[in-house]
Amino acid sequence: MSTAEHFKPMVITLGDAAGIGPEIIVKAFRDAPEQLQGCVVVGDLAVMQRAALLLAQCEYHEPQMHMQLVNDLREAAQIKVPFTIPVLQVTQPLAADQLPAWGQISATAGKLAADCVVWAAQAALRGDVSAVVTAPLHKEALFAAGVPFPGHTEMLQACAAAHAGVGVDDMPVRMMLANPELKTVLVSIHVSLRQAIDAVTVDNILQTLRITHTAELAATGRAPHMAVAGLNPHAGEGGLMGREELDIIIPALQQARAEGMHVSGPFAPDTVFMRARAKNGQPSEFDVVVAMYHDQGLIPVKYLGVEQGVNVTLGLPLVRTSPDHGTAFDLAGTGKADASSLLAAVAMARAMRR
Repeated sequence: MSTAEHFKPMVITLGDAAGIGPEIIVKAFRDAPEQLQGCVVVGDLAVMQRAALLLAQCEYHEPQMHMQLVNDLREAAQIKVPFTIPVLQVTQPLAADQLPAWGQISATAGKLAADCVVWAAQAALRGDVSAVVTAPLHKEALFAAGVPFPGHTEMLQACAAAHAGVGVDDMPVRMMLANPELKTVLVSIHVSLRQAIDAVTVDNILQTLRITHTAELAATGRAPHMAVAGLNPHAGEGGLMGREELDIIIPALQQARAEGMHVSGPFAPDTVFMRARAKNGQPSEFDVVVAMYHDQGLIPVKYLGVEQGVNVTLGLPLVRTSPDHGTAFDLAGTGKADASSLLAAVAMARAMRR
């Protein structure tokens, strides 16, 4: 990376305005100003001001944060005022009476969140920013706003495909959840369990392995040792509990090995994650686990603590990370949200940025 590229800003998208996203952004800038140096919030000024006021009222002993509206990314990079957060307004500003209520599904919040993500993705694809960190959004709010995507991953995939002039199927992406102890990548993401089982195909598994191999090689400089979880209990027990391992997963692994990838499995899903966990500073047996579906892979990572978990989208021509938690509507407006996972996402994006 050239010296000039080091000074490209990173952007943090607002997330759902009715959730904890704005609050944890304010807390991150307040509690870790050096780590947030060079970051710009892509969002709405009034929403961010409300979050800052909330924290000033709930945590009166902490310094109050102030918002600085900026016109472009270059102006944002010049802001050096303590306790000041640069905010780039990329949508029609919300009036005070338009602010979504805390903890409630809102089409206004859904549209605002989506518009911020699309703007940030396009800026990254143009090369104007070095990385995108996304605060949590709410899938029902997206639906209420008529947004045709269930989450960040699919939205970013569509933006990248449009930028490249290809179809979405020609821009395959995968979700990785990572913390300091464990990394897992998913074959399928936001689909029903029935659809997830149907998505366990040789092509999908092989594509997941290729994307994971390429991403980890780029990030670490060495080919990863990938473990693959089975679909069935005990990884099928030789066909006694299902044949997906024999008929689908093993052929995919054989092809991956033929392509030069270091891959092992399929392993019993209830034990493979323990073998891939880097515990107490000791190296793990595997670098990453490829899981067959959403909950199989995410439960182990989140069990270790969402405060350090990071969601990374692999396969995109841009860097995108996100906290490993949702909008937490039950905490929204209380001032009690924890910014640790957002800070972990910023740190990972900074390490990966382009």
